[in-house]
Amino acid sequence: MTSSVTASAGINHRATEFKTIGLVSSAHFVSHFQQLVLPVLFPFLKAKLGIDFIELGLALTVSNVMSVAAQLPMGALCDRLGSRRVLIAGLLLGGCAFVALGVAPSYPALLVVAGFWGISNSVYHPADYAILSARMAPARVGRAFSIHTFCGFLGNAVAPIVVVGLATLAGVGAALIATGILGLFVSIPLILSPNLEDDAMVARAAASAAQHEPRPRVFTPLIIGLTGFFALLSLSGSGLTNFSVVALGSAYGTPVSLASLALTVYLMAQAFGVLLGGLVADLTKRHGEVAAIGYAVNALIVLAIATLGLGTVPLVLAMGGAGLLGGLIMPSRDMLVRAAAPPGAVGRTFGIVTTGFNIGGAVGPMLFGWIMDRGAPHWVFGASVIFMVITAATAMIGDRRTGHARPAPAAAE
Repeated sequence: MTSSVTASAGINHRATEFKTIGLVSSAHFVSHFQQLVLPVLFPFLKAKLGIDFIELGLALTVSNVMSVAAQLPMGALCDRLGSRRVLIAGLLLGGCAFVALGVAPSYPALLVVAGFWGISNSVYHPADYAILSARMAPARVGRAFSIHTFCGFLGNAVAPIVVVGLATLAGVGAALIATGILGLFVSIPLILSPNLEDDAMVARAAASAAQHEPRPRVFTPLIIGLTGFFALLSLSGSGLTNFSVVALGSAYGTPVSLASLALTVYLMAQAFGVLLGGLVADLTKRHGEVAAIGYAVNALIVLAIATLGLGTVPLVLAMGGAGLLGGLIMPSRDMLVRAAAPPGAVGRTFGIVTTGFNIGGAVGPMLFGWIMDRGAPHWVFGASVIFMVITAATAMIGDRRTGHARPAPAAAE
């Protein structure tokens, strides 16, 4: 009798975990899908609104600035009010913003919507990781993180095809409205899942902590260091993602079709590398070593691309290997942050650390664009190698600093 009850409880817990992963990963898909909507609609918006590309670029700057500014407060709200509520609010805010722009498009409205979307985008990392950390069994957190990240990549991959197709067939307004409706639709199952996270319990715990003990410190040297680590991760991948096609053509005369194929293989391998990395993250507690080894080997691969002038097959294989390793370390990267988070401050910790992505995303394009303008396309890969080496060293330091925070090994359920 006891064994049957235990088995039933285990099945129910697994079902809850699957539901959690599905709901949270769906929200992450929306985040990345909406992230690319404005860039892929630039030609349509330019024609419809009669504005220049620099004015369109300002909208992206506004969204990034607002996202950076709001991310830490959103992380604090996750820890205080409950992550599910904050995640729902982010989906509703972003969804309503895109619908409003689709109904009444204008340049001022575009800037306002970009700001609101930046705020909504700041919700996803602290809320998603806090929910997954709280609801998943310790033995499966790494895999949960990997599926979450994979769904984000999937949103990036799907957005250009879907949005451009809708804009071509039904107009830019319809594409924007459909984008907003997607966010509103995904919020519905979260609204109908109050048990996804016990918000009342979270609020009571936060209030109790405020009364009986000091609020956990999150601006520690370790967490600030991890923020720099995330910025380095962004910088090390920015050159390959955004400039490898033009750099390969300028440095080696690689045809655009071949360079684009190599980039596609890189991105696809990166997505599947994330899934493999989830398994690796659950098999080891040495997450910093996984990240360090992965990036050290990656640096050697990219160095070969920079110096050897690879042929068609070796180039595609090398880019695929770089993407696979880049994806493989991502769940371990997230586990480092989870280990560094003080009790009751997972949301704030991820809110701080993931601003490193925005920092790297702001600096990387300017840096690699400057390198290309200087007529040094080889250094797109060379600079990436340097960032990868620094990233590997930082990961090792972070692994040793978070060693005391690792939980005891958990048996798989």
